[in-house]
This record gives sequence, structure tokens and C-alpha cells, in this order.
Amino acid sequence: MIQRFSEARLPTPHGEFRLVVYRTGATGGPGATAVGLADEEHVAMVMGDVTGGDVLTRVHSSCFTGEVLGSLRCDCRAQLEAALARIAQEGRGVVVYLVQEGRGIGLGNKVRAYQLQDDGHDTVEANLALGFDADLRSYDLAAGILRDLGVTGVRLMTNNPQKIAGLQQAGVPVSTHESHWVTGTKHSDGYLATKKAKLGHIS
Repeated sequence: MIQRFSEARLPTPHGEFRLVVYRTGATGGPGATAVGLADEEHVAMVMGDVTGGDVLTRVHSSCFTGEVLGSLRCDCRAQLEAALARIAQEGRGVVVYLVQEGRGIGLGNKVRAYQLQDDGHDTVEANLALGFDADLRSYDLAAGILRDLGVTGVRLMTNNPQKIAGLQQAGVPVSTHESHWVTGTKHSDGYLATKKAKLGHIS
């Protein structure tokens, strides 16, 4: 389902990572990516030797609005930066970055969901109102990327129990859950509260 396509060093404010680009060669299935088509690209940011177990890992879904445009409606950019900083501090780890915008519904639908939220829906209700599940993401691609990198077990930086279960079901042991909360804003506090209340996000 995936193939390693290219890689190069990537200097960042957190230190130098190895950027590995993966391409899907076949349809990933409903909800597997933002658009569900072939020839999509996902990446891994790797620091140090990540072969073996207990690798500090973040599985992160794309957020164009937060990470590129600086939206304050979510904490995605802060979570990504925090993960890179923690890995750099440890000197070993990987961020798997998946194209799964808007919990798998795509950028255009995510912006439609934003409007519904402005009209009074919460983030879960908005997805449901558009005809989607609350969370359509799949972690099979992440598991495949981790296996290709030689990772046999992870210490997962997440607040989402579905990520833990999804990786384990895909054959990647999660030895430790490491809490990954970051500071919210007045624009994201309701969104974060809903993720705790309705999606079961944990501390």
C-alpha cells in the first residue's frame, strides 16, 4: 500500500531530521486519507536510529488551516512543534505526518464544518451534520511507515485513545502513552473540551 519514494536531511529549529516521503500506490480505503485516491504522499520526520522498540513517536494528521495559515481554532500546530521539540530533546524519535485533513474529511469539508461550528454545532456535531463519522482517520498507513523504518514498538505522544487502539490493531505495540496536551486559546477551548467529552481524549 505504501512505498518509500525519497528522503533527505531536513534542518529545523529543533535540529536536523531525516525527511522520508512515502507514496501510496493503491487506494487506501474509505477514510484512509483526505481524498482517498492513489499516489498520495505522506512523510516521516526521523531523528536518530529508530530501529527497535520504545521509539518516541507522534502520529500527526495534516492541518493546513492551523499549521500553514496559523488558525487559532485548533492546537495542531502547537502539537506538531511540541512533538518535534520532545524528539529533539531525546535525540531519537519519529513524527509520522499523514494527509488526513479534518479527521479524514478533507480540507473543503473541514471549512464547511467550521461554518457549522460558527452556527452553534461543536466539532463532532458538525462532522455528523455533513454526513461523516466523527473521526474517519485510519492508522494502517502509519503502521506501514513505522514498520518500513524498522520501528517495532512506540511510546506514543497522543491524547487520543483511538490512535493507540488503531496502531495496536495494525500491529504496532504501544508500550507507553505519553500525554501531549498543549496550551489552548479562547478560540480553541471549546474544540478541545469537545474532544475530551465526546471523543474520549485523555490526559
